[in-house]
Amino acid sequence: MTYFGKTVLLAACAAAALLASFQPRPPAAKPVGPWQNLFDGKTLNGWKRLAGTAEYTVENGAIVGTAVLNSGNTFLVTEREYGDFDLELDVKMDGPLGNSGVQTRSHFDSPAQPGKVYGRQVEIDPSARSWSGGIYDEARRQWLYPLDLHPQAKTAFKVGAYNHVKVECLGNEMKTWINDVPVAYVVDPVDPRGFIGLQVHGITDAAQAGQKVYFKNIRLKTANVQPSAFPADVYVVNFVPNYLNAYEQQHGWQLLFDGKTNRGWRSAKGGAFPALGWQVADGALTVLPSEGKEAANGGDIVTDAAYTAFDLSFEFKLTPGANSGVKYFVTLAEKTEGSAIGLEYQVLDDALHPDAKLGRDGDRTLASLYDLKTADKPARFVHPIGEWNVGRVVVYPNNHVEHYLNGAKVLEYERGSQEFRDRVAQSKYRIWPNFGEAPAGHLLLQDHGNRVSFRSIKLKELK
Repeated sequence: MTYFGKTVLLAACAAAALLASFQPRPPAAKPVGPWQNLFDGKTLNGWKRLAGTAEYTVENGAIVGTAVLNSGNTFLVTEREYGDFDLELDVKMDGPLGNSGVQTRSHFDSPAQPGKVYGRQVEIDPSARSWSGGIYDEARRQWLYPLDLHPQAKTAFKVGAYNHVKVECLGNEMKTWINDVPVAYVVDPVDPRGFIGLQVHGITDAAQAGQKVYFKNIRLKTANVQPSAFPADVYVVNFVPNYLNAYEQQHGWQLLFDGKTNRGWRSAKGGAFPALGWQVADGALTVLPSEGKEAANGGDIVTDAAYTAFDLSFEFKLTPGANSGVKYFVTLAEKTEGSAIGLEYQVLDDALHPDAKLGRDGDRTLASLYDLKTADKPARFVHPIGEWNVGRVVVYPNNHVEHYLNGAKVLEYERGSQEFRDRVAQSKYRIWPNFGEAPAGHLLLQDHGNRVSFRSIKLKELK
């Protein structure tokens, strides 16, 4: 009887255990609202490592990337791809020597980038340069939005603490924030979808081996993504030719070339647009070659309107050995046989055109204030001949002037200052009284006898 009782008891326990194994488990925690977590805080499920050999581990609820000597850039990327989204995460770097980034809509291993991750990256830059939140095109076009374009945002990132990073990708538009400070705004038709990735930057200095970058609280929203507000005076890098987005239109930008006609432009010599020497085709306004002879074919063209203080942006494409320029404060009062006179943003093939070696200290090279001040331009910000470059001239109401090339500020000066007048006195312009100090003037595209194309010419008047 006792034996039988034990048997019954054991059987009952087994049955209870079996029954328990079929009981429904508590449901897994669901994302709160429309957000989904890309990192569970414990494992690297849903992620994979690409490119280099840097290490990724999970420590105390964070993904930790550790730099490895001579590994090259290493990425931990999502296994899924995404199109429109809001992305938020917290990032920390312990010191100012490292570098990192967050990939968006990115890809891996194309014929043009074999074995590489490529795509738009949100920069994490703890160095003195302080370009965190800027936008870099990894393994492809390089810098799209350096923080020279928005220097007020340079102080947003804090070294040694977690920083909240927000990224919005919606259609062709990408915006970034660091610790709730708006940073960068790019309109770019490239890559409508792709993976999200975390970067450990490659290093070649043994002293930087073992440096760490920390990522946590990584979450994503893909449904009902709405555009977030940006303040009024943030410059937009717009790679859609001859196009202004709603933000630019709302905040006073205007296109000076519509991509289809010569409307708004005329000959610098007066009258209508030149009948010969200029061409509007394929969305570009192009000066045609005439054996390098200055203003000998169609001649310079100027805007119908004159401007006082403004933010001017334009794209230009050079042919080998070409010379041209974008001039401002052109009054047309000076009498010249060649090109009309004005302050000039130099447009030049520095390698092949002899003008680059003339003047003083390189002040006739690309993006310089022609014959007056040399552009200090890192080589990586000069796009090759035959590709589009973005020039920019900002004239503030107080006569402070800045030149940019592909987002990098390459020079600045004070129009009408003593230094400015001293430079004029040493230049070809010394024969014209009060050169460059007119209160208003036209904009000019120069015919220097070489084929050069312009597009996406946009301007905002400054008050």
